[in-house]
Amino acid sequence: MNWLQHSTGGLLLLAAVGIAVLLLLIIRFKTEPFIALTVAGLLVALGAGLPVSTIVGSAQSSSKSLLETGFGGILGHISLIIGLGTLLGSILEASGGAQVLTTGLLKAFGEKRAPLAMGLSGLIFGIPVFFDIGIFVLAPLVYVAAKRGGRSIVLYALPLLAGLSITHAFLPPHPGPVAIAGLLHIDLGWMILMGLACGIPAWFVGGILYSTWIGKRINLPVPEEMLAAAQKAAEDSGSNDRKPPSLGLVGTIIGIPLVLILCGTFGSILLPKDSLALDVFAFLGTPGIALTIAVLLAFWLLGYRRGMTKAQAGQLSAASLRPVAMILLVVGAGGFFGAVLAATGIGTALSGSLRAAGLPVIVLVYVISCGLRLAQGSATVAIVTTGGIIAPLLPELHYSQPHTALIAMSIAAGSIIASHVNDGGFWIVSRYFGIPVKETLASWTVLETVLSLVGFAMAALLSVFV
Repeated sequence: MNWLQHSTGGLLLLAAVGIAVLLLLIIRFKTEPFIALTVAGLLVALGAGLPVSTIVGSAQSSSKSLLETGFGGILGHISLIIGLGTLLGSILEASGGAQVLTTGLLKAFGEKRAPLAMGLSGLIFGIPVFFDIGIFVLAPLVYVAAKRGGRSIVLYALPLLAGLSITHAFLPPHPGPVAIAGLLHIDLGWMILMGLACGIPAWFVGGILYSTWIGKRINLPVPEEMLAAAQKAAEDSGSNDRKPPSLGLVGTIIGIPLVLILCGTFGSILLPKDSLALDVFAFLGTPGIALTIAVLLAFWLLGYRRGMTKAQAGQLSAASLRPVAMILLVVGAGGFFGAVLAATGIGTALSGSLRAAGLPVIVLVYVISCGLRLAQGSATVAIVTTGGIIAPLLPELHYSQPHTALIAMSIAAGSIIASHVNDGGFWIVSRYFGIPVKETLASWTVLETVLSLVGFAMAALLSVFV
């Protein structure tokens, strides 16, 4: 036991066993990821010989225990951001903002460039909405565009999916990027900047170049039942007396929080200390404040002013926030798992092993994230677990904020590689676009791999210069 708890080899073995238990619980026994992360963290802590009082506290006080500080430390940072981001996405969806955005882009680019318009729709609308919600809302528009263009639905669906996937993995306020920012103590402004720097090239290569190439080789018509459902939805929305919001208003509301957060980040660098301007930028650029402003504007301009009642707004908010609970539990459990790895000395052992092996951290985290993604399917779980493993190592390396943000991008890139049958997103794509499993593997799975590889390549390249 002394070797297991105090030697480098023993600690690394303990970490490997903990991750193996985690994957076994998720894959073999179908345990909820937050329970699996909690159990794995507890087993590693007990195996490392940490006192019970350190792990869970006592009957009189548990506020300083690893269990509570691990959960609470990360949830205190991300809960408000994820909740507000979810509300923003829900009001944009309910107001018809997605349809306005996509229709405007289709008109601007024309039928010949409709796949590019769909890709931009996914990239822009994917900022405030979850991946699956983006598909549910925008899929009918893909059906109609593909039918009008007379080409394969794959050619129109993949660019949209690429945009949604990139924003889901690389940009706040999505759970994965927000969680890794909290675990690695990264300013969200740098996360946005590096997310765009790595994500947009990946989207262009995968969502435009690859999607155009494969869309011409997999010729699948739009299923008639899906087209009929899309036309019925369009008729239903046409019967609504509410005037749709303008494209400029939708774009402004989506952009406000991103601009405010970036102003807060770079204002702290460029503005003189103790200045009023710095205080204003710091306040408005705080992610929670920036998103609160955007949500209030969205509910007023897209909701109440267009006939939404208070009761409808309440129902919309309650419905949109229900899925957030499970996400927060997963992220909190990941924070606890990371806190255990730090307290046991596993982070220090891993750091020493890396120095000896000469393996760059940005490569290591990509490999870990890829492995977790392939094994259990969830991008968010892969990001959170990799962040928990690597977080104890980073303080000793003294990386700058931009460099740490690029490490987070490498983790994000690994989290989306090779979506296959153990990923819920794989089946959503196959079902909603009527693509058989074989063709889904040849199109969607390869697309995710291209996005992952290009995103990682950009992160590795940029890390040389920051």
